[in-house]
Amino acid sequence: MSHPKLRWGILGVAGINQRLLPAFKASTTADLVGIASRTQVKADAAAKADGIPRAFGTYESLLNDPGIDAVYIPLPNHLHDEWTRKAADAGKHILCEKPMTCDAASAEKLIAYCRGKSVRLMDGFMWPHHPRTHKIREFIDSGAIGTVQKVNAAFTFNLAGLPTDNIRMQPHAGGGGLLDVGCYTTYAIRWWMRAEPIMVFAKAVFVNGVDVAMSGVWTFADGRTANFDCGFTSPLRTWVEIVGSEAVIRIPNMWIPDDRAVFEVQRQAGDFGNGTEEISTPGQNQMVHMLDDFAAAVREQREPDPSPDEAVKSLKVMDALRKSAFDGVEVTL
Repeated sequence: MSHPKLRWGILGVAGINQRLLPAFKASTTADLVGIASRTQVKADAAAKADGIPRAFGTYESLLNDPGIDAVYIPLPNHLHDEWTRKAADAGKHILCEKPMTCDAASAEKLIAYCRGKSVRLMDGFMWPHHPRTHKIREFIDSGAIGTVQKVNAAFTFNLAGLPTDNIRMQPHAGGGGLLDVGCYTTYAIRWWMRAEPIMVFAKAVFVNGVDVAMSGVWTFADGRTANFDCGFTSPLRTWVEIVGSEAVIRIPNMWIPDDRAVFEVQRQAGDFGNGTEEISTPGQNQMVHMLDDFAAAVREQREPDPSPDEAVKSLKVMDALRKSAFDGVEVTL
């Protein structure tokens, strides 16, 4: 049975749009009908360049258009709360770039606000929607690697020169590596450990008032630990390692999988040997899956999966990691 497409608008002409625009075109559930900027000139240019039917010279004018059902918000971190609320006021469903807000308390209030307006809210993490992620979960749940003992995760890239005019380097805008890419490692550790930490310890390098490199250790109630590092001062690293009691899963390109979308299962052979099995999930576009999963939640009038509450849980951990890095002490959650 076919359903009407969800009619989308984009608030802002951010460069990150280029990653999602092909998915809007490929999705069978999405119809991208408008884009807004703070000026009509910029909106017109973006609409023309990307083949979007309508251009809006203000964010408000897009939100007030009855021909739009949902909005994607790719604005800087510190603007997520304001414009998500305004979108909810206009009755629009919202896909908001991660992190949802800059701290857990504001995210919790924002989610409650959107629920009060009866609109759906989801943060824009793509990897939970990829079939590879589901395949790995099924693999782990089958007992194939034993019990999960530890997760290690990394997301780094070199931000050349650490320019202070870059939004990632501005403290007032919610800059810093933890919110920018550490939100990925935080969510992944929680996802694969299926638990929340009770203590965290982090070390960081700060430039211009934001963290540009951070690493740390999490401790869980059952004694398990997890490690992460994130930031702007190392080459691109986008992997996760899930250590089980009987085998190890290594996931390359965790956040932005290539067309093959592989993961490796490594088992010990003898005292110091290893056997490796490679499993692929080819031909999948996680961005299309994210749009389609969101459309299904809107159509079925239910919470998106994953729930926006996951954003609050991740931000609680990130709040603690930030405090630990600033104060130089282990922080209890």
